[in-house]
Amino acid sequence: MVAKVTLKRTLSLPMMVLYGLGTTIGAGIYALVGEIALVSGYFSPVSFLIASMLAGFTAISFAELCGRYPYAAGAAIYVKHGFSSKRLSTIVGLLVVTAAVVSSAALLNGFIGYLHQFIGIERVLAIILVATLLGGIAAWGIAESVTIASLITIIEIGGLLIVIAVSNSALAEFTSRWKELIPPADITSWQGIFLGVFLSFYAFIGFEDMVDVAEEVKDVKRILPVAILLTLAITTIIYLLLMITAVFSLPPAELASSPAPLVYLFEYHTGRNATVISIIGILAIINGALIQMIMASRVLYGMSSRGQLPGLIGIVNKRTQTPVIATAMVTAIVLALALIGRLASLAQFTSLIMLCIFSLVNLALWRIKRKEPNPVDVRTFPLWIPVLGFFVSSAFVLNEVIQLLDR
Repeated sequence: MVAKVTLKRTLSLPMMVLYGLGTTIGAGIYALVGEIALVSGYFSPVSFLIASMLAGFTAISFAELCGRYPYAAGAAIYVKHGFSSKRLSTIVGLLVVTAAVVSSAALLNGFIGYLHQFIGIERVLAIILVATLLGGIAAWGIAESVTIASLITIIEIGGLLIVIAVSNSALAEFTSRWKELIPPADITSWQGIFLGVFLSFYAFIGFEDMVDVAEEVKDVKRILPVAILLTLAITTIIYLLLMITAVFSLPPAELASSPAPLVYLFEYHTGRNATVISIIGILAIINGALIQMIMASRVLYGMSSRGQLPGLIGIVNKRTQTPVIATAMVTAIVLALALIGRLASLAQFTSLIMLCIFSLVNLALWRIKRKEPNPVDVRTFPLWIPVLGFFVSSAFVLNEVIQLLDR
């Protein structure tokens, strides 16, 4: 009997942290700074800190679950074990893939829009070339594709650190101005802060994609949970530094008036053109699309290998040890959606999908922990964490539904 080809375990802790940062710290933060400054003002860092803590409940749930079930198609597997329902598990898995391909297509269109500022290439040709390139990178090999994503992530984070570095005079004022960041007890201030929390929460989403490459991580039960928590911690530190320097550099209203606040901040402190920051923001867009495509192909592979989808989808190439059929399917769907365009409203709907999945995953862990509280060789956390994660995610679902109904 010929041995079945499996995915290759090559991802180390540093690679997984960079992978996580790449999917969490996206191009959105380049505009989000201004949006949050508009509603939260000088208390924007507090909004980010609270959002980090709220996202942390679900991140911890994923960290425990990936140790209990270290397989591709993470959320689908967790829901299957939590609710003993193959059908619900399949729906969740397909929803994760849907969110990923819609997001990738939207990001691809965004990238092409920026690309036209530098190269006069026809839109359809550009989309075909870029989608094919990303699909090829995703199929090339997990070590190779994650290395490329990691290098772009380093550049991405470097852009944010450059903005922080050139704003060091503002950061140096922290010891004398920190009291300005402490909100008073009045309701008006906290209303603005919580509006900022709802906005900044989305800047921390991305850790959930990390569990979908579980079968390609070395010593997965030890490395992956740590990588998820490190990703959240590093992201929080960078965002807080960025937001503190921003509000200490410029009045929040002035930050909010700029369509590209970080570019504006760089130019304000240096007096130089911020083209390099804009280019880094563009790279962040394409990096997000690549990571989403890698994740979606692994979810399809994981579901196929467990009999939830046709076996053909789960075929792994002997040379690359990547799920080439699943990757080709994802690439084709992303290409088709990107060519159709007009994905803005659909892309917004994906956040609602992911929040519903967060609610289900937290509830699944609560049910699993009640049945098996102390599994062997698994890092576990208190029972109240998934409970709070469920209520937080459900509150965000309700907020999203209200916003959709108001449109």
